[in-house]
Amino acid sequence: MQLEREVRILKLYSLLLTLAVVVFAVAAFQTAPARGRFTELDVERLNLIEPDGKLDMVISDVAHFPDPIVGGKSFKRQGAASPGMIFYNQQGDEDGGLTYDGRKTANGTMASGALLFDQFNQDQTVGIMYGEENGKRDAAFHVWERPDTPIPEIMPKIEAARRLPPGPERQRAITALREAGLLGAQRVYLGKNSDRAASLVLSDAKGQVRIRMKVEASGDARLEFLDEKGTVQQAFPAPTKP
Repeated sequence: MQLEREVRILKLYSLLLTLAVVVFAVAAFQTAPARGRFTELDVERLNLIEPDGKLDMVISDVAHFPDPIVGGKSFKRQGAASPGMIFYNQQGDEDGGLTYDGRKTANGTMASGALLFDQFNQDQTVGIMYGEENGKRDAAFHVWERPDTPIPEIMPKIEAARRLPPGPERQRAITALREAGLLGAQRVYLGKNSDRAASLVLSDAKGQVRIRMKVEASGDARLEFLDEKGTVQQAFPAPTKP
């Protein structure tokens, strides 16, 4: 009888202790400070969210870098993996980002950096990019033409073309997408290329260069106007006749 009473007391004590721990944990969570200050913080990925949980921005290492989300759908990210930052709009779709890289390779060195902003429901439409490989460097401001068709409607066609084996059929599929305007086109390039020439290149909606202004590393300057086939119609200074 005495043993049963002691067992009941222990069970009651255990129950009360459990309830006390739960109440303490809930109270501690509810009274946690809204702000915190840290001298140093080590994380592999940091998600910035709204009070309702909507994702606004991700800062991530290579291993945890998120795939792009457009139209509520996730797609496999193209290109080499790198750490950086991704922005999201009010719909929860990727809206641009910042990436960077730099390393020694088997053939020398490489480095890259990009700050890009996306057209709604589409790919990047404006950005600053830098690329370097074995001493050849390109740094420029870019503006791209993008179609009104949302990426989720285009990606199945792009992925189908990419699955084709290298060869004429694959090239025809990619060319058809480009001619339909579904791959976009560069409209503005303002920067310095790997030949150390500074240039401003303006293109039409199909990506065909129409105006090219260039200053070579040597100091030689030239302005060219081209037609839809890429033929120079006017140039300043005019070409020297033989």
